[in-house]
Order: sequence, then structure tokens, then C-alpha cells
Amino acid sequence: MEIVTLPGQRAGGKVWLVGAGPGDVELLTLKAYRILQSADVVLYDALISEDIMALVPKDAEKIAVGKRAGKHSAAQDEINQLLVTKAFTKQNVVRLKGGDPFIFGRGGEELQSLVESGLEFEVVPGITAASGTSAYAGIPLTHRDYAQGVTFITGHCQLESRPMDWNSYANPNNTLVIYMGILNAGLIKAGLLEAGRNIDTPVAIVSKATTQDQRCFIGTLGELERLASNPELEMPALMIIGEVVELADSLNWFKPDSNQEDRVRNDGAQNKLLYSEFAQGLNQKLKAEIAQ
Repeated sequence: MEIVTLPGQRAGGKVWLVGAGPGDVELLTLKAYRILQSADVVLYDALISEDIMALVPKDAEKIAVGKRAGKHSAAQDEINQLLVTKAFTKQNVVRLKGGDPFIFGRGGEELQSLVESGLEFEVVPGITAASGTSAYAGIPLTHRDYAQGVTFITGHCQLESRPMDWNSYANPNNTLVIYMGILNAGLIKAGLLEAGRNIDTPVAIVSKATTQDQRCFIGTLGELERLASNPELEMPALMIIGEVVELADSLNWFKPDSNQEDRVRNDGAQNKLLYSEFAQGLNQKLKAEIAQ
């Protein structure tokens, strides 16, 4: 689809491609918060939490453009066109994405449309789902005794018509993290087993990670389909495959179902105050250092 610009208008707006992190509002970066506070329009994904959306100015235009498996959503071409159109008519446009926009977030594609239209843009990275999920599940992605490397792949593509090179992902000394793979669990299992991965390889599927609804479903590669079809599994969910999953029981520090008296759970207004106070303190510190 060819991007349509607005004839006779100067491309004076700017687009900020912002990563919102894996879900917990407290994992949002300070820069992401600052950019959100100055937004005139926000195009946001379906998985952005209500706590994070509460940080968007009330008078900003908010447009839901997120994609969900099996549900109607905005086509990528439509999102690209919206970004361009809004940037021509608004001063500050924020494209808010879950996780990090450059890791399976199609951020590069969206920026290409801005380049073609001559629009200014900036990227604010976020904590990607893989690192956020693994940290909150007590699963280190690398470990000297278990895994000397880690690979991120997406399981969302049409695996039957576009087979993957599973031999590249079957290394027993490597952790495999699969985004958007729940619907293709059977194909993923078959591909890895055929490539030589052990049927008893530990696996974890972590649902709604870093939130109070987080659930972790742990088993083996041979049980992957059963884990993925658990009726209690809610989206978004991430697969982690590898020996490091064995550490989940001993390193799991996040207890979403317990009464965490030491955890501050803020509503939107309190979060704004928290970030504002922190930003003011940081600015004062920087000014003091410059003065010296």
C-alpha cells in the first residue's frame, strides 16, 4: 500500500516510537513517561495496560490499533497511514507498543513509512517481553551451567507453508524464547523434536507476565501442546524452552497471588505523582552536577 501524504501541508509533526515494556507500569522507562506526557495523539497496542494508559494526558487523542490473534485488528498498512496522517496534523504523535518496538514489534516497518513521508521520528526502547517475562518467572535466559546463549524467534508465522530451520534452534546449550507461538505449539514441538531436541527439555509458558495475573505453566517439550491448550492460559503468553527453566522453582521471587504488603500498587493518578517526583529529583540532581 502506498502511503498518502497531505498535499500542501508541511510535515511539521514528530512521531515517537515508544516501548511500554512487558506490562508492569513500574517497568516503564522515565523517558517513555516524559514523552507520553507531551503526546497530542497516542496510537496504542491492545496489550498496553490500563495503568500505563492512565499516564496519557486526558486531552490527548487515543487510538487503539493493536493486533490480537484470532481477532479483528487494524492492518499494518492502516497503522502506517494513520501515523503519517496524524503526524501531519498533530505536533507530537506517540506510537505506543508493548515490550520493545524493535523486537517483533514491526517498529522498523512503521519507521520506514515515516522516512518515505519525510517525517521526523525518535525511538524510545522498552524492556522486551523476553527479559521481563523471564525475570518475573525466575528463569535466567543465560546461565554458565545451563545455557551459553539465547535466541528469540516468533512462532506467529505460517509454519506449515513457510517451514523454519529448526536445526538452528535445537542447540541444547541455548535457551529458546518464542513470541506469539501458542497457536502453533504442535508445530513447534514437532520441529524441535525432529531437529534433535530432547523430549524432556524443560519448557515454561508464562501468561500475562509482570502483572498481578501472571501464571506460569511448566512442563517438558513433549507436553508443549497440553500446556498451550490449558484453559487457564490467557494472552499474552511467551514460551521459554531450555534447561534454565529448571531454576524457576528456586529463583521465582514474584508472587502475584500473595498479599504483597511491601509492593506499592498505584492507580493512574498515584503513578503520575510517583514519576513526576522522581523526574523532578533527577532534574535537580543533574542541575547540581552541571553547576559544579
